[in-house]
Amino acid sequence: MEIDRSTLFLVDKKEGFSPTFSHLVSMMNYVRSTTLEALEGLTIEELDFLVHDEANSIGMLLGHMAAVERIYQIITFERRDPTMEEEEALAAGLEIGEKGKAAFKGFPLEHYLADLEAAREDTYRTFKTLPDQWLFEQTNWWWNEPGNNYFKWFHVFEDEINHRGQIRMIKKIHSMQKEQLAK
Repeated sequence: MEIDRSTLFLVDKKEGFSPTFSHLVSMMNYVRSTTLEALEGLTIEELDFLVHDEANSIGMLLGHMAAVERIYQIITFERRDPTMEEEEALAAGLEIGEKGKAAFKGFPLEHYLADLEAAREDTYRTFKTLPDQWLFEQTNWWWNEPGNNYFKWFHVFEDEINHRGQIRMIKKIHSMQKEQLAK
C-alpha cells in the first residue's frame, strides 16, 4: 500500500473512496505514514527490546496494531463479535503480555510491516464498497453506550497513535542504554 505523500496533509477526496470515507482514509494514511517513519531501519534487536520484564517490545506493539485492525474488521464489517477461534488467533496481539512476548520475537521489521499492510489493504478494500452512511450506523459499544462505525475506526488509528508514542519512547531508551554500555 503506497501512501501518496503529496496529499498527506490534505483531509480531502481519496481516489476510490466516497467523500466521508475519504476523510477517514486521509487521517489513517497520515497516522500510518508517521508510524512507518518511526519504524525506519529498526533491527530485530530493537524490535525485541524490553525496557523491563513487564514491558511491551516494539514488535509486540506492531503485532497489537495489526490485531486491533483485524478485530475491528470483524466487529464492524461483519457486524458480529469474533468467534472463539478468531479471538484465539488474534490473542497474542490483542492481549500482548506473555502471549505477545512469545509470538512477537525474532522477526525482522519486514514481517511486521507486511502484517500491517495486509490488514490495511483489507480494510481499504472493504471501505471502498461501503456507503458513507455505514460510518454513522450505531450499536451499543463500550459501557453499553451508543457508538458508530466512524468512532470505531477512529479508535483503530487513535490506538496506533498511542502506541507510536510508546515506540518512540522505547527507541530512545534503547539508544540511551546502548550509549551507556558503550562508555
